[in-house]
Amino acid sequence: MARPEAPPIVSAEFRAAARSVAELPGPVLVEVAFAGRSNVGKSTLLNAVMQRKGLARTSSTPGCTRALTFFDVRTRDGAALTFVDLPGYGYAKRSKDERESWADLAERYLLERSSLALVVVLVDARRGLEPDDQDLFEMIETSRRRDRRTPKTLLVATKLDRLARSEQKPTLARLARHGRTAVGVARGEPAGIAELWRQIRAAILDGPS
Repeated sequence: MARPEAPPIVSAEFRAAARSVAELPGPVLVEVAFAGRSNVGKSTLLNAVMQRKGLARTSSTPGCTRALTFFDVRTRDGAALTFVDLPGYGYAKRSKDERESWADLAERYLLERSSLALVVVLVDARRGLEPDDQDLFEMIETSRRRDRRTPKTLLVATKLDRLARSEQKPTLARLARHGRTAVGVARGEPAGIAELWRQIRAAILDGPS
């Protein structure tokens, strides 16, 4: 069977950055949020998924994303959606007030945003699910509102290439133990990005995977 390929991206562009609820842009397209710890490689993954270099800001300093950043993406076969880069959590060197304000903004977005259809939760393949990650899954999956559907969730293990080949499949199997699909991505290996795209489309565009 041929490996899946990521869809060609016709356009991917910055739309808005919000540091408060009042700055959130109006919901126009279906939204996919990317969340994870501050050093998990969210921006690097977003650039790979959008097939653009440097569109999502990357930094050697964890926790540099201080706002919810919105990117509008369109594929050649007609899919149109918005990717949202959420501030990373778990980075202790920011002030307590900063961490609490970001957490409040991200939490309100995750629990109240009507156009949010999927939350992609990134974890470091070497560390697995940590308490902060588990709390995030629980918060999203147990949220209930009459004015919107509960967003779906997808688990992605980044930095898979930093594990030995013999450890990669068992690691993904452990992450998927709780009934979740776990997608692994590795630097320089497009198959993981293609599978991530397939799971995104299955979740929000094509119905259940």
